[in-house]
Amino acid sequence: MSQTSLGSVVTLMTLASLLLVPASGQAQSAHEWTPPRTPDGQPDIQGVWTNFDRTPFEAPSEVDIQRLAPLAKWFPGTNQPPRPPAPVDPSVVREVSGFADGPGSAPRNARRRSMVVDPPNGRIPVTEAAVAIRNNNLVNLTDSWMNHTPWERCITRGVPGGIFPPGYGAGYRILQPPGYVVIQYEMIHEARIIPLDGRPHVGDGVRQWNGDSRGRWEGNTLVVEVTNYNDKGAIATNIATRGARGLPRSEALQVVERFTFADANTINYEVTIEDPDVYTAPWTVAIPLNKDRTYDLYEYACHEGNYGLENSLSAGRAEDRAGK
Repeated sequence: MSQTSLGSVVTLMTLASLLLVPASGQAQSAHEWTPPRTPDGQPDIQGVWTNFDRTPFEAPSEVDIQRLAPLAKWFPGTNQPPRPPAPVDPSVVREVSGFADGPGSAPRNARRRSMVVDPPNGRIPVTEAAVAIRNNNLVNLTDSWMNHTPWERCITRGVPGGIFPPGYGAGYRILQPPGYVVIQYEMIHEARIIPLDGRPHVGDGVRQWNGDSRGRWEGNTLVVEVTNYNDKGAIATNIATRGARGLPRSEALQVVERFTFADANTINYEVTIEDPDVYTAPWTVAIPLNKDRTYDLYEYACHEGNYGLENSLSAGRAEDRAGK
């Protein structure tokens, strides 16, 4: 092998090793690290965690690239897929950021190609019928409150949608009373109670907005299985999820979440979503959650003084009167 070829191989191996480092940038794996424990023996993940993240929810498709091509002369590189960044430890990346990225100096995740990590192309394997439902709701958004997502209606951001980064209000307080994990969401200020005692899911006739969660610990990973959804919600509800926003769901939806306690400042969150009535295959999202000892969760009073939904519907009625 020539010296030039050998150098190329070494370079490629170095790049590959960098890309295999977790998003937290910590070389120590969750299996090597011994976390603190709660009195009842759970890995102690209590505290406030955030997920400020500018990573696109899906990787750009060829259609996206073609659509963005006219912008390239003003924004060079717009029509190119984002490059994988160098690994960054979010526990030390504390940039002063504006409202859209979090208050003060919040930890921010390194930008990645997409939050969707499986399928490997970073795209949600959604059926044409589900896309048609989403598009119809968006085109006719002002016709009815039913065309809006549950978040816009101040009901819920959903499970797992409530953990998909919203751009603001991205705080999560985790509590661990004996036999449970409780996640308090800043946005919509819901408290999600996850029992760990092995009890079965509720009966098939019980259908809920956020499904029915049952958890267990596998080493340093909290595994949560969620079933018993109703078909009234959406898998993703906020604009930051882009094309996933407003995709419907059916009662066949099943979700498996994995919260892996990787180090003192990082939980690697991974969720696999399966709904044969909406998707052609299961798909997975991965997002780091960062411990923030300075972040406070404030009340998210969704309807009080919020005229967004009212104004959207009144604008639609004005268009109706104008014959548009």
